Amino acid sequence: MLKRNLIGIALILSALLAVISFNVPLVRSQGLTITVAAVEGALPVEAPDADLWQLATAVEVPLSAQMIARPIIPETNARSVTVRALHNGEEIAFLLEWMDATRNDSALRLDEFRDSVALQFPLLDGQPFYCMGQQGGNVNIWHWKADWQAALIAQQTLQDVYPNIHVDMYPFIVEGENIYSAAYAEVEFLPSEAAGNLLAMPARNTPVEDMVAGGFGSLTSQSPEGQNVQGYGEWRDGVWRVIFSRSLHSQETEDISFTPGMLHAVAFAVWDGANQERNGSKSTSQWVSLQLAGPQGAGVVTTAETAAQAPLTASVAATAPTGFNALFWGFIGLLILILLGIGVVMLYFHLSSKT
Repeated sequence: MLKRNLIGIALILSALLAVISFNVPLVRSQGLTITVAAVEGALPVEAPDADLWQLATAVEVPLSAQMIARPIIPETNARSVTVRALHNGEEIAFLLEWMDATRNDSALRLDEFRDSVALQFPLLDGQPFYCMGQQGGNVNIWHWKADWQAALIAQQTLQDVYPNIHVDMYPFIVEGENIYSAAYAEVEFLPSEAAGNLLAMPARNTPVEDMVAGGFGSLTSQSPEGQNVQGYGEWRDGVWRVIFSRSLHSQETEDISFTPGMLHAVAFAVWDGANQERNGSKSTSQWVSLQLAGPQGAGVVTTAETAAQAPLTASVAATAPTGFNALFWGFIGLLILILLGIGVVMLYFHLSSKT
């Protein structure tokens, strides 16, 4: 009986090995590749409606709720984000679009949370854990924030939200002066700003925070001098459209640098403030391949006159992973070892039956 069972197991494993060897589809997801189209001239870094974006293939990246680290919201609102990307040999720009029924661009009240979106890039070869990286596998994160965007247009303070706010005493304030517009002169009273804390800065020149992380609880903002990612966002008709832009190469050691023709990786995260999403409560993607078109190929475009207008739900550019697949061949090796083990056991029982 034991010999018969072992033979059955061997036949099943052999059939599975044959199926995989001949590339018969099993439960396997297609890999997504975002192609960064090469163009000439200035990039539309503050124009989501520019025709030039239509020259980049739109890729719809699926999102799901982050369910590993607290705080956790099992039902996040963003289910996908549509991504386009361009580069001109010097700069790179990403256009991200996702559905959001409400515009949340203020976080001054205790019950207010902002809408935001982030890109994440591994800083070393390979792909670390897709949620904030891991120890020894740092990631560079670009985090656009709707309230930072709104502040660049018309900054609000607590005194604007609560006009009857009262403070007994603040140094350097003239009676009747706005407590948040007072000209503080002594840095001893502003330790957070003196330390370079971006949250304490009286003004910012970008709605994007450039950060680095190496696992949960390690998220660190780069210095004010290292904040070199620009951003621009618009909300219209229930859709956020956000642009990230930066030079292809950076001198900062904790920044990603992009090389045309080289395969990179990128992951995405979206927060819906109306759903009280913040910190770890977010929608995230897995790693997605990022390929920069070379400057001399067919991807070079001189004008945007031939760009066809495409809807938000444009077709997904899905390509099967290429090159050496370590997971696939590791599984094949494991199957072979199991078959060899079964063979040894069967040989043992066969020899034992003759003695």
